[in-house]
Amino acid sequence: MSDSKEKFHEYDGIIEHDNPLPTWWLWTFFLTIIFAFLYFIHYQFAGGPTLTQELKVAMTQLEKEQAASVAASPVETEESLTEAFGKDGVVALGASTFQAKCAACHGQQLQGQIGPNLTDKFWIHGRGNRLDIVKVIREGVADKGMPPWGPVMKKEEIYAVTAFILSKKGSNPPGAKAPQGEEVP
Repeated sequence: MSDSKEKFHEYDGIIEHDNPLPTWWLWTFFLTIIFAFLYFIHYQFAGGPTLTQELKVAMTQLEKEQAASVAASPVETEESLTEAFGKDGVVALGASTFQAKCAACHGQQLQGQIGPNLTDKFWIHGRGNRLDIVKVIREGVADKGMPPWGPVMKKEEIYAVTAFILSKKGSNPPGAKAPQGEEVP
């Protein structure tokens, strides 16, 4: 061992030098302690907003934005939907979208499997008109297990699926599910 005045400890043959921590590490440590103290004072004694209060502010802002969005969007009517359904390729787009997203529950020919038959005159939700079908597709039916497709599908896809469903009304596919709901003329 040397005669240096270096401080160290030896225990079981392991030499431990007494090296100081780096200055940058010490400053970071002390600043986090100061920040934690100020954070605690701000939220516990100085009236900083709680998570519940921040949520209320955010929800109020979201509700304002949704109201503005609804006010700015055009109102759907049977006439506007008739016009949208009359465009070229709408039924073809609806058929492909239906096969990809809806056929698992309603069947390849809309005959009904898990979901109801969409080709007969009986409707569980609404009267089977354009607006009612668009609403059911967009909002879903949670108690029946149908997910809301509004957040997933574009408006044009929802319109196209509705046009496809209406084009198959009265087609009476083989193996159709028994009527459910109320009969609609």
